[in-house]
Amino acid sequence: MRRYWIEQQSFVGSGEERAVIISGDSFRHICLVCRQEVGDEFEVLTDEGKAYQVKIFEKKKKQAMARVVSERTLPLLPQPYIELCVSLPKFNKFELILEKAVELSVSRVRPFFSNNSFVRSRSKVSDERFQRWKKIIMSATQQTGRGELMHLAEPCTLGELLEEFNQNQQSQGLFPYEGRCEKSLKQQLSDLKKQEFSSLWAFIGSEGGFDASEVELFKKNHLNPVTMGDQVLRVETACVSLASIIKYELLD
Repeated sequence: MRRYWIEQQSFVGSGEERAVIISGDSFRHICLVCRQEVGDEFEVLTDEGKAYQVKIFEKKKKQAMARVVSERTLPLLPQPYIELCVSLPKFNKFELILEKAVELSVSRVRPFFSNNSFVRSRSKVSDERFQRWKKIIMSATQQTGRGELMHLAEPCTLGELLEEFNQNQQSQGLFPYEGRCEKSLKQQLSDLKKQEFSSLWAFIGSEGGFDASEVELFKKNHLNPVTMGDQVLRVETACVSLASIIKYELLD
């Protein structure tokens, strides 16, 4: 069954008369692009963590009405929440990362600027670009049917990101690095399993990796590097691989 994200304020009525008004961008996507017609049934997702099965009973030129047939509560993301921190790569790669992060139960993506990142200043990330990223997240959420939208933080510097990380007392961190490491990712995750924490921040570098000064900055913030293996991964591969491993080891 097709799923679409819709704003909670679109609902009207109560009980057997409860319905949803489909208008604006939602109407264009549901009725014009996906060609849903009177009599068709599908699910709409809301930010309250529920999925409503609805059936269109009226369709006009710019608006449709659908009656609520049934509802179900969607499962919440399990803890620890995955906070995927990504040194901004080329925009097409970052969009792929966003899509896959939604599918892999990532709670929040935190883009940041590093010395080797493709994008190194806030001025390069326009409001239009940021809104496009949010639409990608919404589209991926509709496809997966997860119960909440993945959060997208505003881009910041690595220093600002680490400062915010240190303010979260219930968080742990992972710093994968292609250089010399004393621990493997497997060993670090094994150690983390013995601890209690609410979120896990995973820091992924750009194609050029982190330079020596940034490695020292991580260490000063009590984040020692761990290796993901002998091969150097592309940023999008590293993000998908790391999120998958964390999900397997700590969430399922």
